[in-house]
Amino acid sequence: MSENFNYIAFGAREEVENPDGLIGMTRGRMFEYTPSDIAKRLEALDQDSILFLESLPTFLCSEIERFKSSASMLIKYGRITNIKSGRKEVSSTFKTLIDFGNVEFPDIEAARAVFDASGFQLYRTHWAVREGAPKQILERLAKIKPQFSDEVRAQLAPNPAIALAEPPPRTKKLIGTADSVEAFLQILYGLPAKGDTETFFRGHENERFELTPSLLRRRNDGGWQFMPNEDRLCKELLIAHYEEFQADQYCFDRLVRMQHYRLPTRLLDISSNPLVALFFACHSEPEPLDIDGEVIIFRVKADRMKYYDSDTVSCLANLSNLTYSQKNEIDLKLDIGAFKKTDAALKLLHHIKSEKGFFEARIAPDDLGSIICVKAKRTNTRIKSQSGAFLLFGHEATLPEHGQDGIEINRVTIREKRRILEQLDSLNINAMTVYPSIDQTAVHLRARYLAAQGS
Repeated sequence: MSENFNYIAFGAREEVENPDGLIGMTRGRMFEYTPSDIAKRLEALDQDSILFLESLPTFLCSEIERFKSSASMLIKYGRITNIKSGRKEVSSTFKTLIDFGNVEFPDIEAARAVFDASGFQLYRTHWAVREGAPKQILERLAKIKPQFSDEVRAQLAPNPAIALAEPPPRTKKLIGTADSVEAFLQILYGLPAKGDTETFFRGHENERFELTPSLLRRRNDGGWQFMPNEDRLCKELLIAHYEEFQADQYCFDRLVRMQHYRLPTRLLDISSNPLVALFFACHSEPEPLDIDGEVIIFRVKADRMKYYDSDTVSCLANLSNLTYSQKNEIDLKLDIGAFKKTDAALKLLHHIKSEKGFFEARIAPDDLGSIICVKAKRTNTRIKSQSGAFLLFGHEATLPEHGQDGIEINRVTIREKRRILEQLDSLNINAMTVYPSIDQTAVHLRARYLAAQGS
């Protein structure tokens, strides 16, 4: 088991200098640059997660400042206590054990080497749980600032409580296991009715897959794969195939089309047809058929349901037109009046007005950080055949595995995939009907007749 430590960084130096030790981090910045498995085990911020976080050694730092021939950052080492998780923000108290003050480095690479961090992480306000030995970091800092050697030496004494600290296990709400279509439907019939919700489904061929849109997926070290380049990805595809998007009235329509062509977007596909989701949970190319799959059941409250022409949908979809630096300027804690005066809000409003000239300058920060369920125009055969809808993820939004306010999540483990696929095929649910394109139809027909010859 590897060691872990908290790495908490702020752009405003006064947040690090605060003598009271009170700090607050927006929920959207929690667990950035955290290995994915650890982040999923902590995202609920329940009692076990909080106890784990409070047990970890913690580095509280400012974002790095770069100069012509050097770089510097404020660095403190200590402990976190009194973590309180709110809807928008996580607050806590930082107890300083060593205050290194302003630490100077010859360049960014030297600072990166001290923390074994990516260069960009040093410029980012966030709270990460990092894997690694905090003692090694302390030793490196002591070499840069030898006046703290005695204090560092005192902190290097073995601490069994820290060595045994381990994040809590991932928690999912499993409501059953199905090895046939009949067993799957029986589990669904057993769910209690809820008249104020709509139900949607999503199939994963591997139960370890996460409920994260392709745009918002991370590398193993917790860094983004695609999100910093969201606006460039969209623009490059539009430039290359401009004529394909001429019929799209709204930015959301374009995102749906881009999702169809497998460009990373902030959309997560869901279906109103449970058997389509069951097909995806079993259709395991290139995953082996003996790996457990999963069907996720979403029960979405009416106030989280939107249509393609909704103003809220326009606000969230047009985030894709902002650059990464523009998105980083968004402060979800502001009220509407203060937010609309910010540069980020003005730039977002410009893009929204390009599709809705009547739109008023009253963008709610709360809406920008939300996840909503959107019913799209059925403009392509795949959306029609899959009874498709989408979860649209707002700014720095994450969907916990247990669900969140307005989106209840249950799961069914899927086994005996080959048997279920045969049953679904008898119901005319197969690759040919779920992927109704000529190339997929040809592949399915070829496989069907080869199998018939071998029987």
